[in-house]
Amino acid sequence: MTLIQLEYVLAVAESRNFTTAAEKAHVTQPTLSMQIQKLEKELNVDIFDRSTHPIRITAIGHVILDQARVILKEAKRMSYIVSEQKNNLEGEFTIGMIPTVLPTLVPLIYKNFTAKFPNARLQIKELKTDAIISALEEDVIDFGIAVTPLNKSDIIELPLYYEPMVAFIPEHHRLSNLDEIKESDLDLKDLLLLEEGHCFRNNVLSICECYLEGGEDNIILDVDSGSFQTMIKLAKDGFGMTILPSLQAEDLSAEDSKYIKKFRDPAPTREVSLIFHKTQLRLKFVDEFKELIQSVVRGKIYLESDKRTLPVLRLK
Repeated sequence: MTLIQLEYVLAVAESRNFTTAAEKAHVTQPTLSMQIQKLEKELNVDIFDRSTHPIRITAIGHVILDQARVILKEAKRMSYIVSEQKNNLEGEFTIGMIPTVLPTLVPLIYKNFTAKFPNARLQIKELKTDAIISALEEDVIDFGIAVTPLNKSDIIELPLYYEPMVAFIPEHHRLSNLDEIKESDLDLKDLLLLEEGHCFRNNVLSICECYLEGGEDNIILDVDSGSFQTMIKLAKDGFGMTILPSLQAEDLSAEDSKYIKKFRDPAPTREVSLIFHKTQLRLKFVDEFKELIQSVVRGKIYLESDKRTLPVLRLK
């Protein structure tokens, strides 16, 4: 039994097709099939039922696949142990990022990371918070970046920065003449929100919670979109106003930037953290990645060291 054989059976299990699995594994289909047949002969079982289309995993095959995942996970951890002992930052690091962080943070850090760590490679996946947690628990990704606290006992949270919210209020809106706004100014009847499932939507609703009765029933226009640009366009078209993270607001054009208004202190602020499973071994990455991110956002938004001195309302 070899690790490559286990990798091949997992590839077939995922695609339910030998040809597709061989392409993903970058080997010929006969080579992949031969290695899997050798494993089945050694174990004296059929892992796959090849008489069906797509192929079916046998009952004993499911058990073998579960154990194969455990073995490959532990083998991968062995290389992490060696790398940590050598104090090297190398190999591939898979990171899940929530959609309201990825578009602004990745352009800030990616070139700096690749220049500083030429032997390391970042693979970034856009995932919502629940999907990031599941992927960490299933060892599909190495790290995540999400809004915290999450209150998950098996997930470690390392705060990276604190990002204030700002309001995008177009001309002729009822609040357009104000220099700054407060939470009590918000009204769900003219507040454009991201679609359900985005933590930022929940952050915004938590600001309104103390001031509104009826909750989300007050929403007049509920748009099924996860795009801030869509919210901005609708606001400019006269459908209301919207709330943005401050880094997102920095990317606006000069024309749109004039519609940004800050909240009165303490400003509602979200905590953005690097998160990882408690069994994670690649801790050199944790230190280096945190330092890199904080070096590029310093001066734009609040860091952990700022939290005690700056007036912020941390969202739960």
